[in-house]
Amino acid sequence: MDFQNFLKEYKQKLHHIFTKHQDAKDNTLIRGIEDSTLDEILTLSPLAAFIPSEYGGFGGNTAEALSMLEASSYESLPLSLMMGINGALFLQPVANYANNDVKEEIFSRFLNKNKLGGLMITEPDYGSDALRMQTSYKKIGDKTYKIEGTKHWGGLTGMADYWLITARGMNEKGDLGRDISFFIHDTRNGGIEVEEYYNNLGLYMLPYGKNNISIEVDEDHKLQPKTTGVTMMLDLLHRSRLQFPGMGMGFLKRMLDEAVDHCKSRIVGGTSLINYDQVRHRVSEIQAYFTVCSAMCNFTSTNVPLTKNTSRMDLEANAIKSLLTDYMQRASQSLLQLKGAMGYRMDSIAGRSVIDSRPFQIFEGSNDILYQQITESVLKMMRKLKKTNLQDFLSEFHLTERSSEYFSDILNFEVDAKMPQRKLVDLGKVIGRIISMEFTLTLGDQGFNSNLVENAVQTLKEEASAIVETYKNGGNAEVVEDYKMDSSWLKFVTVNA
Repeated sequence: MDFQNFLKEYKQKLHHIFTKHQDAKDNTLIRGIEDSTLDEILTLSPLAAFIPSEYGGFGGNTAEALSMLEASSYESLPLSLMMGINGALFLQPVANYANNDVKEEIFSRFLNKNKLGGLMITEPDYGSDALRMQTSYKKIGDKTYKIEGTKHWGGLTGMADYWLITARGMNEKGDLGRDISFFIHDTRNGGIEVEEYYNNLGLYMLPYGKNNISIEVDEDHKLQPKTTGVTMMLDLLHRSRLQFPGMGMGFLKRMLDEAVDHCKSRIVGGTSLINYDQVRHRVSEIQAYFTVCSAMCNFTSTNVPLTKNTSRMDLEANAIKSLLTDYMQRASQSLLQLKGAMGYRMDSIAGRSVIDSRPFQIFEGSNDILYQQITESVLKMMRKLKKTNLQDFLSEFHLTERSSEYFSDILNFEVDAKMPQRKLVDLGKVIGRIISMEFTLTLGDQGFNSNLVENAVQTLKEEASAIVETYKNGGNAEVVEDYKMDSSWLKFVTVNA
């Protein structure tokens, strides 16, 4: 089957499972996924989109991988995340860094036996501070590694057939090295004990938990970095973030379709909701998010083939992941507002979407941290070029040279290299939107709906302008440590006799 025929059949199958099937609505409230349902999905080999053609896959084409994720997330955001974890966090690293014989066996089992893989990086005491992870490895014998530690929040806990596990080398004194190594573990070999399953707030389809690891891995199952393990990890994480638009695309299209359908059919005060100005404002924002995500998909598909090393694409990856996931959450909140009371149900697409999209702003880099890193990356480049004026730099930077013209009046200021963290975050939000506008203008050049492009540009400009105002004049409130002193309102109430 060629990819286009697969995609058509895949969409039909998912629509039946998640919309037409009699148990579809009830299944959204059940943790995990029925084996029969998962097999029904995996038998179509959606993960072949991430596998090179020489191993039996569709070829690892980025656009095809994103379109598979889009089809998944239109019907089910948790399913799309499951596909994304398998593809970006397991299959693609295996394709780029694993031993050839190991690749053949793994890809064959994925394609023919419906197997799944996941990634374990995060540890209970070292969430965002991944480089300080305590999971260790040491060599035993000539060709085997012993790996021990604790990992948690690995999507597909207790369910994946393979794990990509990160660890730091331990020397004879018990000290851990600074570099990171990746090991492929086949769960048939045992050694991973699920200590606890978490009651995750949303994304019920995916089990999460805490895992105790004590495994032995053959030397040929250790990924081979081109330079350092940290660089390999950056390549893995950046590539994954750059592919978030695939998951976001179907989700935002679903939010938009649900919003438009509801607002056209719902009558309030003798007229349909779509005729109210505030309603139109909300829908126009969701349309803008849809357009910006389309532009992000276009950028990633054009610029990030499977073979490209993305370790230096931090600015693009962080801008895409942080802004897109903020937009996913905003779109779901707007849909819930538009649907009203009936949307505030766990079995409503609106209610589920608010809960399921929220963790996208947290995992694979908290958005607050990513926005800060965007600013820090730009400041580093400005120092190198001996520039201090933000507009001067952005007008010549390849990711913002066109879009920065829309902000020339508000970006013409000197940047304080020693700004506080909250200002770094604010400026990162602005720069992320300017980069995304550049992607959007490029998509418009290629013939994308000009009205949608104009709407997205206007929305991005309004948002960035508002954030610049906060950056320049706001964000000065401080925490009152002893807030309990004189803070009971009841003490100050005068009761009249």
